Amino acid sequence: MAAASTVTEESLHLSSLFALPNHQDLDSMISNVKFTAGTGADFYDRSHMSRRYALVGVACSSIISCSCIIAGIVTLANHGVMGVAHMHMQLTYDFTDEARLDLPKEILALALNLIVTLCTESIGFVHGISLRFALASESRLRFNTNLRLLTAARGWCNPNGALLNSISVVLIISYSSASLIVCLDFHWIAYITADESIALAGLPLVILGVALLQVMIALSGMRAVKILTWSSSPFDLTAALVHHTQLTPATIRCMRCVSALDVGGNLARPSETQPSAWHAHPSIRKVVISLWGIVAACAGWAALVMYIWSKYGGTGYMSGSYALTTQTWSFFSDTQVLSGNYIMYYTRDIGIQWWILVFVNVAVVQGPLTLGLHCSELIANVIRDERQWRCATGREGLR
Repeated sequence: MAAASTVTEESLHLSSLFALPNHQDLDSMISNVKFTAGTGADFYDRSHMSRRYALVGVACSSIISCSCIIAGIVTLANHGVMGVAHMHMQLTYDFTDEARLDLPKEILALALNLIVTLCTESIGFVHGISLRFALASESRLRFNTNLRLLTAARGWCNPNGALLNSISVVLIISYSSASLIVCLDFHWIAYITADESIALAGLPLVILGVALLQVMIALSGMRAVKILTWSSSPFDLTAALVHHTQLTPATIRCMRCVSALDVGGNLARPSETQPSAWHAHPSIRKVVISLWGIVAACAGWAALVMYIWSKYGGTGYMSGSYALTTQTWSFFSDTQVLSGNYIMYYTRDIGIQWWILVFVNVAVVQGPLTLGLHCSELIANVIRDERQWRCATGREGLR
């Protein structure tokens, strides 16, 4: 209870900073807080463990990036632009056999996507922390959680600026490349017999490695600012900013919340209910609307595909396929090679143009979903921050 009451008293004490009439009172208040709390490491959690994990993730991302570039270049040098490197998982069959390589292929693709996710999350965590303190150094930090695509520091050359933050769109390229690396390679032996094996495509490997080089931007952003704490807690952040005198007072705004930034500077009574994240955080509204837009787009796309197959299935180029129904959908292709619905790319005598077309197609389909899921992290983090503030005002505090 003693620790909880201390946190609650400090939270109320810090919130009163925004009601101070001038900067002299602010300086005296900050000095009192620093004197009371002390200057030891226990004043706020610097979260060194999170820093270690983040740096390990960044180091692994750098290694994986270089490995992908080297492996891709070797594959391109030995097999050309359309060449692939075989993994010695081979199957010779005719069209009456089961395609037993589909499951291993999908498992490898899933493992590769998980690795890419760990890399991008590590890079994103470092970039998000550095962006937070870059905004604090400019007295523009209003929220503990900020989205890179919608928030940036000043300066085009700034590692946390709008230009380099927009490069986070290469997330789409990362996941698109990971989806195209693992493939099935066919070599026709006879008219109805084929030699099939799991292979790794060279060009997507190179592009994935280059996309993961965004780790350099994260490292530059980390070196450009002084990171006071790696903790995700808004209380540790507030304590760190107070301790290092990086808070800017908003005068004559006592009990005004951040959602009332445009309201004139007058004192107000405490609100009976706390505004929701929808009203308090402008980025939340954009993310939620975008997510529902993606849901509507996916539903419309599914309806269009079902309509086309129901109308044209069994005719022309679709004569060998079954109409798309709920009974024919599955995560993996049908056990009978000719009875399922799938996409097959024929790559003979086609060069870099084919890869460009495939990348564009995959990026158009995966891009909105990738960015939507990435932006939904903002909602989860804001809800986490709001829950911590509510717990701090309770009887038990944060414990």
